[in-house]
Amino acid sequence: MKRFVAIADGRVHEVGYREHVFEETFGTDISGYVKNLDTGEVEIVAEGQESDLLDLIKKINIIQRPIAVQSFRINWEEPTGAFSRFEIIRGDIQDETFERMDYAVTVLRSIDRKMDQSINLQTVALDKMDQSLKLHNMTLDKQDQMLDKQDRMLDKQDQMLDKQDQMLDIGRETKEEIVGLRKDTGKYLEDEFREIKKKLSSIEDALVRAGIQV
Repeated sequence: MKRFVAIADGRVHEVGYREHVFEETFGTDISGYVKNLDTGEVEIVAEGQESDLLDLIKKINIIQRPIAVQSFRINWEEPTGAFSRFEIIRGDIQDETFERMDYAVTVLRSIDRKMDQSINLQTVALDKMDQSLKLHNMTLDKQDQMLDKQDRMLDKQDQMLDKQDQMLDIGRETKEEIVGLRKDTGKYLEDEFREIKKKLSSIEDALVRAGIQV
């Protein structure tokens, strides 16, 4: 067992410092007390296992809004076993009431600051969300533009395919016309040759009858 007597100075009155010290002894075998001094300091007397006491010192020698311990003097002593638990020694009722009111105001101010910080963080988060949405909308616009261009390209391709189909149709029609013309021309020539042969035969017969040998 060990015992220390500590004097904490700084911003330790009317900020809930005694309650903080009391809470930090919770769940330990530390006994003793914490009380305000008329000098504006706080006295802490604690007895317990050395490891628990060293851990307590780390947790109460702090600067943590609204508490600000500027100096922390420690004297190690022999334990007396005079305490059965750890407690807060209160002062005059009026002083304690005013201190609790001041502490309540401090806590409310701290809550107000945290709410302001939370609102600021939410505002920043909303701004980032707006920026993200704008970027997303810009991306969608770009995609729409690309899709429009793809649609126009597909329309152009369809038009080119239509032209090719028309050219193929014209080619087929031209081929059919050429084939038909060849057939008509061949029949015409055959008919003409047949007439010519008839006429030549008639001339040949006439010459033979006239006694002219051909």
